[in-house]
Amino acid sequence: MTGDDRLRAFIDDVALVVKSTDDEHEITAWVGELLSALLAEGYRLPPEVTRASSSRHLTYPMYIAPDDSWSMASVVWDVGQRTNVHSHETWGVVGIYAGVEHEIRYLKPAASAPSVPLTPIGDARWVPGQVTVCCTTDDDVHAVAAVGTEPTIGIHVYGGNIGATKRREYDPATGEVRWFVSGWDKP
Repeated sequence: MTGDDRLRAFIDDVALVVKSTDDEHEITAWVGELLSALLAEGYRLPPEVTRASSSRHLTYPMYIAPDDSWSMASVVWDVGQRTNVHSHETWGVVGIYAGVEHEIRYLKPAASAPSVPLTPIGDARWVPGQVTVCCTTDDDVHAVAAVGTEPTIGIHVYGGNIGATKRREYDPATGEVRWFVSGWDKP
């Protein structure tokens, strides 16, 4: 099976999962298994979606469902780059393709609560071949950094069109929120 065939089969399988249930925990469990298998089969990303930028991390679209029910991206951080603390406002699964990702999770603040400092609840380092559920709408606040000696590349699968989704960015010291839309980068 070629890389294009593997990717097409993965996209078809994820589409079936997304159509079969609305339960985010079920979806992320199934998508996690599919993404683990894709990585274990040795799937190779096209070179144009693995290029890092020295100025910021890049989010390359790989697939956006015609109905915007889910999307897939290659996200690339150069060594030492990190995200701000942010939310996704949907479910998401990440498989590490290259490099090492350091993730720091925070307790999701109640929407009705006044701004208060965020509470860190743990961190993890993810290496090539590992897959994690990065978010569901009830557990959705984190920051990530590229650590190690090479750029970090992740294959990300999200509910909705993540490049067009209105999301929160948090100041962890105050809990203050700023809304943003990440957009997509061009390969």
